[in-house]
Amino acid sequence: MGSTAEEIVFYTNPMSRGRIVRWMLEELGQPYRTEVLEFGKSMKAPAFLAINPMGKVPTIVHRDVVVSEAAAICTYLADAFPAAGLAPALDDPLRGSYLRWMFFAAGPVEAAVSAKALGLLAPADRAGTVGYGSFDQVVDTLEQVAGNASPWLLGERFSAADVYVGSQVLWGQMFKTLPERDAFNRYAAQLRTRPAWARAAALDDALIPPSS
Repeated sequence: MGSTAEEIVFYTNPMSRGRIVRWMLEELGQPYRTEVLEFGKSMKAPAFLAINPMGKVPTIVHRDVVVSEAAAICTYLADAFPAAGLAPALDDPLRGSYLRWMFFAAGPVEAAVSAKALGLLAPADRAGTVGYGSFDQVVDTLEQVAGNASPWLLGERFSAADVYVGSQVLWGQMFKTLPERDAFNRYAAQLRTRPAWARAAALDDALIPPSS
């Protein structure tokens, strides 16, 4: 599992959140090497646990730096390769909105959707104790974010935030974890026009065993 410092090594499984990072890598346009790991097997083997003690994908290694967590990986890659234009610069006024919505999706959206799917949402009288507040608040806010995309979250400029927030919307539609909303449908349709999204989906779909 070694790599040269400049090489991007991408540890993933095609039936995981690694699909988000695959899309990001395709948008980036940089060469990368894919290492496909199996759930409960190579993902939990000592060789990979030495890289990511959580034994989970996606994970990347670049310049001898390990980055895990899909939102962190997208943020890191956009900053590491600024020529791709996938993140506003630190002095760009759009940087705040970019980070806000990226981590809104990584925090409240991810937590609320997962909690609802598992039947573990915080009761209404304890909503203040959880970062997402309530599922309805999260969905309504996400709907507003998607509805304001024109066509992207930063206006005419596509960014890594569209990859991550957009993936949450696309997955929410696919797995029915988000309610039907016109704003989600419009934003998802726009995301599917990205050639990099189509390339990434095809690459991952080709890796899924026929019986899956």
